[in-house]
Amino acid sequence: MDLAFTTQEQAFRAQCASWFGQNLPGPLASMDTPEGFEQHRAWEKRLHDAGWSAVNWPRAFGGREATLIEWLIFEEEYYRAGAPRRLNQNGLFLLAPTLLEFGTEEQKQRFLPPIASCDEIWCQGWSEPNAGSDLASLTSRATRDGSEWILNGQKTWASRGVYADWMFGLFRSDASSERHRGLSYILVPLDAPGVTVRPIAQIDSEPGFAEVFLDDVRVPVANTLGPEGDGWKIAMSTAGFERGVVLRSPGRFMATADRLLELFKERGSPAALQDDVARAWMSADAYRLATFWAVSKLMDGGTIGAEASLNKLWWSEMDLYMHETALRLLGDDATLDGPWLDGFVFSLAGPIYAGTNEIQRNIVAERVLGLPR
Repeated sequence: MDLAFTTQEQAFRAQCASWFGQNLPGPLASMDTPEGFEQHRAWEKRLHDAGWSAVNWPRAFGGREATLIEWLIFEEEYYRAGAPRRLNQNGLFLLAPTLLEFGTEEQKQRFLPPIASCDEIWCQGWSEPNAGSDLASLTSRATRDGSEWILNGQKTWASRGVYADWMFGLFRSDASSERHRGLSYILVPLDAPGVTVRPIAQIDSEPGFAEVFLDDVRVPVANTLGPEGDGWKIAMSTAGFERGVVLRSPGRFMATADRLLELFKERGSPAALQDDVARAWMSADAYRLATFWAVSKLMDGGTIGAEASLNKLWWSEMDLYMHETALRLLGDDATLDGPWLDGFVFSLAGPIYAGTNEIQRNIVAERVLGLPR
């Protein structure tokens, strides 16, 4: 991997930085409130109108056909500028890459442009009350009735589900199947008759998640992503994007590491925490270099498989470590520092979502290291 950026890539970085310098909004309310949701949607539309919503997508779907290296550069400048969290990350970073890989041309034309423009917000319908990390035990059903599916069941922990327009989910379409077999990946409009969305309050009382109940919901079979019954394979592709480089780019963590370094200097550089701060920053930088290596591999025609689980272990535990270190630096002031405290609370979820880290260690042991079950 060549660690030097090309003249074109350097120009792209300067263009990104210049645009953010002129267009960054002021502080926005929480996206889990009605006011904040609309503020974040307005920001997303400004990004889209300027061609920055989905920089590495084809132009036909709202992108600017940037390379994956340029996308990483964009992400670095986005987080360096302190830009708002992305409202439609489930659509942009999870569903969209899956659509580009498995979707029909009609599905791409129908769904990708409104994802890029944030006209349609998506949530993920995988987890169920008795099927979290053990996703293959899900029981929500899809029964074929001519050209329609009839959906029944319950999904939970749907991020942004309260405000979402659509949900992508896994359903058991073969009633006689077990575990990973006989599942279909179906796109569900949340305004369809028979859909009930119930908010789940977070620790801050805001509805960051939702339960989605489906009672004889009719959805066109044309909304099936990929072949019927092949949903597990397609879902694992989505999970690879979630655990790998797409959902959690290194720019996010380098921005946190740089803030941590500034905090260390502000607090008088306490010697007792010097090694911890250095370890946190080096870990973020190593993750950045590893991601550039992985993206270079993809651009050369390679693939990323089970090693995405290693990636997820890395960024989730690193994020938690950086925020724990920050709170130790703040000491008695920790509860008064909103950004660091909020970041710490969110980082606690990292080892849980996208597949718990216990499950990821099993995957690494079996599929990467080849250890016996």
